[in-house]
Amino acid sequence: MRNMLLGLALLSTTALAAEPGAVGGKPAIPSAQALPEAKAANFQYQVAIVEPRAVKPDAKTVAKLKVPVGFAVEMWAEGLGNARLLAVTDDGTVYLTRRAEGDVVMLRDTDGDGKADLRKVVAQRPGMHGIALDGRKVYLAAMSEILTAPILADGSFGPLKPLTDTLPDTGQHNTRTVRLGPDGQLYITVGSTCNECVESSPESATLLRMSPDGKSRIIYASGLRDTIGYDWNPKTGALWGMDHGIDMLGDDQQPEELNKIGFGKNYGWPYIYGFGGQNPQDDPPNDLTMADLDAAATRPVLGYTGHAAPMQMLFYRGVAFPKAYQGDAFVTFRGSWNRSKPSGYEVARIHFDAAGEAVAFEPFLTGFLQENRDGPSQSGRPVGLAVARDGSLLFTDDINGVIYRVRYTGADAAGTVLAGPAVRAPEDEPRPVGPALALARPETRATMRLTVTSPAFGAGQAIPPRNSDYQDGVSPALSWSGAPAGTASYVLLLEDPDSQHGHPFIHWVAWNIPTGTTALPEALPGERQLAEPKGMRQGRTTRGSTGYYGPKPPVGDPPHHYHVQLFALSEMLDLPVGADRERVLAAMTGKVLARGELVGTYAQGALPPKK
Repeated sequence: MRNMLLGLALLSTTALAAEPGAVGGKPAIPSAQALPEAKAANFQYQVAIVEPRAVKPDAKTVAKLKVPVGFAVEMWAEGLGNARLLAVTDDGTVYLTRRAEGDVVMLRDTDGDGKADLRKVVAQRPGMHGIALDGRKVYLAAMSEILTAPILADGSFGPLKPLTDTLPDTGQHNTRTVRLGPDGQLYITVGSTCNECVESSPESATLLRMSPDGKSRIIYASGLRDTIGYDWNPKTGALWGMDHGIDMLGDDQQPEELNKIGFGKNYGWPYIYGFGGQNPQDDPPNDLTMADLDAAATRPVLGYTGHAAPMQMLFYRGVAFPKAYQGDAFVTFRGSWNRSKPSGYEVARIHFDAAGEAVAFEPFLTGFLQENRDGPSQSGRPVGLAVARDGSLLFTDDINGVIYRVRYTGADAAGTVLAGPAVRAPEDEPRPVGPALALARPETRATMRLTVTSPAFGAGQAIPPRNSDYQDGVSPALSWSGAPAGTASYVLLLEDPDSQHGHPFIHWVAWNIPTGTTALPEALPGERQLAEPKGMRQGRTTRGSTGYYGPKPPVGDPPHHYHVQLFALSEMLDLPVGADRERVLAAMTGKVLARGELVGTYAQGALPPKK
């Protein structure tokens, strides 16, 4: 067992207090929920590193596991190594991913004795982790890849076909999870590369949505440090997920988060955590404030004990548990290392009310964690979750290579399956009202004209490949003239009306470009607010990222037209960071003094070679 207690002080260079625990004469909150001054911190924590002593599971440890009255728990399979995530087919075949071994194992109980007696490796890939089933097709997630394969008649997999190998580089959180949504799209979680930092890839610390053929993907939600477990409420269709909180903030900060994950939402990481906590380690960039970032962040619905490490999550729809369990969710907690009193090492139940909203956690299976005279011990670290064909609950222990089975022995089993979430079309950004391009919208009417030019391309000419997302993806330099008297700011929109979305693909949203600015240099950063031009804010593109997103039409398409549209406004816009195009257009109404346009084209004949 590792057991260390560290004193950690976080100090800013912008302000130092006379004594620890205060900044500017104001007391610091021990939980780090709020900074006493902007860009100032002087917090001290007692940070523990406690890893309970590992005990090999056996009949005695199983007997110590506690479940509600009427339930029983037993080992279903042993000797499986790094047993991670689970998926079960309609015929009862169980598939297990193993990250350390880099494979997928097929398991079956062929003789019906309650134990897996058939096991076979059916796929291999380094870093194998996520798995999702769609009838006789499987989707798999490795570190940088999403793959698919047919499920053959004997349950083995056919050849693996890569759908993408361009997921962001891994770091601290290198497990990728994939699920198939009720809209037929793949949902992929990409954890952060660090405990808390500003990521270099906009796709890190996000939930991605990808088409099943791998040809398109967007950032569905962001600011999620590491959401391994997520599922759709069968009654409402809403997506819920458990996010791992930041470490090294003390025993109880931050709580693990249960989030209701919505399209286009940001959940705060790395700046805002929990229920409005402000991370003292990272200062907001370029004169943004914590209040700015908090206003743009979505709060979790529930919090759970800090550092418990949530893993796979699922809603229960099976036949074998009492009906009261249907529509509730289960989540595994692998267990803490960064808390003086260990947390997790359990399976919890999440209660949902009749309206489909989460209301409370409660213990479901405990007993892996034991307190002893010589310190804590643990006999299992739960990770994977699945409902077996008979309605029992399966979960994995990834340290000891065990799959456990929880079954109900009472007489009041539900008896019928709860239907899954309704099939629906994929969610999309707000559809424009009326004509497609911003210039054709009534919100942008103006009589005066701006002249917009670029040294990179002329009107109607091809945009250089370096400005496309197929290559460097840097924004082109732009300049303009003709601003009328009274101009207080500019808005910039870059749109592709030739996209297959049925409405413009938005490649750039920027506002509050200060008056007096007549040019933008090449390769502007993608931050939500820039240092230069000072105060310029950037919003959400159709891709889901912030800042410029270069042309990326499908390979072989005729040239797409990219409309750089610039608007001179009579005032600055009061909009939150990360606002989308529709919010910007609404805020512009009645404020546009002049406008101008530069149109370039781009086509990609073939995929460029890999870098």
